[in-house]
Amino acid sequence: MKRVLILGSTGSIGEQALDVISRSDELGVAGLSASTGWERLLEQANENGIGLVALADAGAARSARGSGWKGEVLGGEEGIRELIARCEPDVVLNAIVGSAGLGPTIVALSEGIEVALANKESLVVGGELVMALSEAAEARIVPVDSEHSALHQLIRAEPVGAVERLVLTASGGPFRGRTDLRGISREQALAHPTWDMGGKISIDSATLMNKGLELIEAHHLFGLAYDDIDVVVHPQSLIHALIHIVDGSTLAHLGHPDMRVPIAYALHGPDRLELPVEALDLAAAGELTFEHPDTDTFACLRLAREAGEAGGTAPCVLNGANEVAVEAFLAGALPFAGIAEVVERVLDAMPATVPTHFEDLFRCDEEARVRATEALGAVASGAVSGNGRGVT
Repeated sequence: MKRVLILGSTGSIGEQALDVISRSDELGVAGLSASTGWERLLEQANENGIGLVALADAGAARSARGSGWKGEVLGGEEGIRELIARCEPDVVLNAIVGSAGLGPTIVALSEGIEVALANKESLVVGGELVMALSEAAEARIVPVDSEHSALHQLIRAEPVGAVERLVLTASGGPFRGRTDLRGISREQALAHPTWDMGGKISIDSATLMNKGLELIEAHHLFGLAYDDIDVVVHPQSLIHALIHIVDGSTLAHLGHPDMRVPIAYALHGPDRLELPVEALDLAAAGELTFEHPDTDTFACLRLAREAGEAGGTAPCVLNGANEVAVEAFLAGALPFAGIAEVVERVLDAMPATVPTHFEDLFRCDEEARVRATEALGAVASGAVSGNGRGVT
C-alpha cells in the first residue's frame, strides 16, 4: 500500500484526494495537515484512523489540542516538517496554497520522498533549485494541476526530442472578453465559470495570473523554453493541454473538468483508477472553441511570462507581490484592476538576481511582500486607465 501524506487536506484538492484514496485498495492515508481549519481536520483524522496531524497556524493548533481530541496535534511550520518526518509517507501530496508550500516541498524532497505537487508556487518560487534538489535526492515530482498532469501523460508516451511545443489551455475566467477591468467586485471575481476553488486561486484565475504561474511551472517540469510554451483560451475547459510533435501532429488530453482525475493519476499512475467521472461525449459538447489570451487587458499573464523569461528571483518577486495584492483585493483594500499594477511596480523595483540557496529566495519573497504592501496605498488611490491597468 502506498501511504499518502496530504498537506492542505481541508481544501478542495485535499478533500478530493481523500475521496480518491477511499476508492483504492492500494492507497492509504499516512497523515493530514491544514492551515487553520482544525475542526474539519480532526473529522478527517477520525474518518481515516489518523492519530497525528499538524496545523500550520499555531492558534488553530492550540484550539485543536484543547478540543479533547485524543490524537497528537503538531503546530506551526516546524510541526509540518515534523509531520513529514514522523509519518514516513511514500508520497507527499502538497496541496498547500501559495508560497507557504515551498518549505514542505523542500523537506519532502530532502528526505527522498516523492511529491505529488498541487502547489505550483513551489516551482514558481523555487524553480531551478527545487528541480536540482529533486534530481539530487532521486525523489520524483509528479504534477497534480490538471494541465500539467495532462502534459505529463502526453509527453511520457513520446521519445526524447519528439515534443517541440506545449500548449496550456485556460478557461478565460469570469471576465473573458472584457477589455475594462474597473469596478469588479469580490463576488464577481470569485465566480469562476468552471472550477470550484478557494479564494486565492479563484482570483488568480480571474486575472489569468494562475495561467502565468502554470506557464512557469511547465517550464521547470518539462524543460522547454518559454518560447515553446503557449497559452490558449478554451472556454469549454474540455481540452486540458496539447503537445505539438516534430512530425507535425498534435496530441490533446480531453475530459470533463474533475480534479479527481489528475489526483488519481499522480497517486496511482501509471495504472488507472476507476472513478465516477462521466466519459466525454463530443457530440453533446457541441463545439470546442479557442482564442488568444488578451494580455493587454489581463496584464498578469504578460507579467508572469516576462518574469519567467527573466529567470532568477523574478518569479519569486512576481509571486510574493501577487499574493499580497490578491489578499488586499479580497479584503476590500485594492481594486481588482490594481492587482497587476502592484505586481508590475514591485517587479520594476526589484531586478532579477541569481539565487544560490533557498534562503536567498525566502529573503527575496519577504522583500517583495514589503514592497507590495507599500505600493497598495498608492495604487488603490490612483486612477485606472481604460484597459483596467492602474496609472503609475
